[in-house]
Amino acid sequence: MTENEQPPSQTPHATKPVYRTAQNSGRQTRSISDSRKPSASLDSDQAEPTELKVRPGWFSDAFRNFRKYYRGSSRLQRFVYQNRFAPAFWTTASVISLVVNVILIAILLILGRQLFNLRTIVADGLIGGLYTNFVKMDEAHILTEVNVSSTIQVQDVIPVVFTLPLKQDTEVVLTEATSIDNATIFLNGAAVPLDIILPSGTALNIGMDMSVPVSTTVPVNLNVPVDLAVPVDIPLDQTELHEPFVGLQSVVKPYHTMLSDTPSGWDEIEACNHWYSRWICKLIFGES
Repeated sequence: MTENEQPPSQTPHATKPVYRTAQNSGRQTRSISDSRKPSASLDSDQAEPTELKVRPGWFSDAFRNFRKYYRGSSRLQRFVYQNRFAPAFWTTASVISLVVNVILIAILLILGRQLFNLRTIVADGLIGGLYTNFVKMDEAHILTEVNVSSTIQVQDVIPVVFTLPLKQDTEVVLTEATSIDNATIFLNGAAVPLDIILPSGTALNIGMDMSVPVSTTVPVNLNVPVDLAVPVDIPLDQTELHEPFVGLQSVVKPYHTMLSDTPSGWDEIEACNHWYSRWICKLIFGES
């Protein structure tokens, strides 16, 4: 061997036989493992569906084959690992950090464009709606009509006191003999004074003009049918529901006040009203 010649182990193509050897070794391993598999010989009438069975030790064989392939490939060794832990660690950490930052920025942009929409939904639709409706419920009135259809039995004694005017002509009959003293009768045109006795049973025509006082009691025993519509107006703040309604308002009111004080758009934020920050807020939150 001369000085210009190099030993076969130092030629640039020395790694290729190792790679082929690793591949051949892998093929030999697979062929050996395949040869170890039991052969199933069944007749056509006794054929059964085959089941997928995982051979024990397949993971160790795959790892062994990959390790042989990795050791035989210098290009893969330069790309993955250079026998230096710190550069590999910092490179991996930088890639992971970059991916996480990109994901967080995307999430920030998506949430930022929906932030004020969510604020409007929660503040005006949910919390504000609950608080407003609790106030309206406390101030509400129950307006309705109650139909009453029944029979009322009335039992009472009613006093009757009044004055009865009496003016009419009537005929009275004397119940006993009545004497009329110093009466004057005309006999042949001459007035004759005398005493007259009217016998019992004598009928006399008289004209009455007087007022008769009446004072008595009238017993009442009646069944009175009742069929009517009774209007009803019940204010809820004067019932027992007032206390729970006020309690619900006090629970929701702090959140309603807090959300009402928050800006409804990025143009209401003081930090976004400067010329150098408007484009950043517009990029993050979108059009107001």
